[in-house]
Amino acid sequence: MYAVIKTGGKQYRVSEGDILRIEKLTGLPGQEIVLDQVLLLAEGDAIEAGNPFLKNVRVKAEVIAQKRAKKIVVFKFKRRKGYRKKQGHRQSYTGVRIKAIERTDPITMSSEAEHGT
Repeated sequence: MYAVIKTGGKQYRVSEGDILRIEKLTGLPGQEIVLDQVLLLAEGDAIEAGNPFLKNVRVKAEVIAQKRAKKIVVFKFKRRKGYRKKQGHRQSYTGVRIKAIERTDPITMSSEAEHGT
């Protein structure tokens, strides 16, 4: 079983146990986060696609690291003009381990909304 999720403006194909580097999210290492923007869910031959998201599916993940990527060098140069500019950038990211892909019961969700809990 796998799912396609959207986070940080990017899409990722995830399965249970996968380790990902995603755009920085708040959370300490060891904390659990829920990714609820699920675009697609595939179980065997059955594929379920959202419009744009599936309402009854969510992905649980555990934060394993809050780090910064390697530095990239941005070098601007114009020939014969004496213009040279060097700048660096390090992108922050969150390392996560996918713990579970869950289907929430839509009947339970609607009954909770009716009772206001």
